[in-house]
Amino acid sequence: MEAILLEYLWVLVVLVVLEGLLAADNAVVMAVMVKHLPVDQQKKALFYGLLGALVFRFTALFLITILVNYWEIQAIGAAYLLFIAAKNIYEKKFKKEEEKEDIEEHTQKGKGLLATVLKVELADIAFAVDSMLAAVAIAVTLPEIGDFHIGGINAGQFAVMFFGGIIGMILMRFAAQAFVKLLNHYPELETAAFLIVGWVGIKLGVLTLSHERVGILPHDFPHSTPWELTFWIVLVAIALGGWFISVAKKKKEQAK
Repeated sequence: MEAILLEYLWVLVVLVVLEGLLAADNAVVMAVMVKHLPVDQQKKALFYGLLGALVFRFTALFLITILVNYWEIQAIGAAYLLFIAAKNIYEKKFKKEEEKEDIEEHTQKGKGLLATVLKVELADIAFAVDSMLAAVAIAVTLPEIGDFHIGGINAGQFAVMFFGGIIGMILMRFAAQAFVKLLNHYPELETAAFLIVGWVGIKLGVLTLSHERVGILPHDFPHSTPWELTFWIVLVAIALGGWFISVAKKKKEQAK
């Protein structure tokens, strides 16, 4: 029994780290989406975004067996994250200044508090799917405790996922506001933030392509060591690259 408890404790630690990293990604998305709002509305949008993230994550936790069976849900999440990443990077990097001003003028109605919260909530759903699919892949490796099941998952495994998710949400609560301040100070980080969003979208896309009902990629590929290492190495490289480029550009502007 002690060996099982130690195994559960170790997996909980792994899940806390994993959920913390995924929560940071989610927080980046919220920060970059609310950055254009006035400060008082930023706080409201972040509050509703965090509330939505909490609701959707635990809804996904109880419905995990459904999420696993329907690849279409994963595909929609992947498509949405890739869309918002590509759209925002294109508008920021490739539109001429006149076109940017024209876009700003004609889309101002889509940038209010309500519209922003809606976009944040849609992103929350995509991240909730990714978070719970990653968590269940780790939790189901644990030995089952008893015969009681919740949402199709053994109660012991469910408990580990639940507490890992709670701790991840606490981390997101503090990370979101910190990222808003960071993006205001280093605007160039916005591009790196959307690259991370797109990379998470690719991760969900890989999950979709490896689904047993799709079968384009091997079913175990998303949880293989080579892919896991590739995903995290690229994500860290994007974050560090964005940081160094932003700092260098900030220094260059201050030197003028």
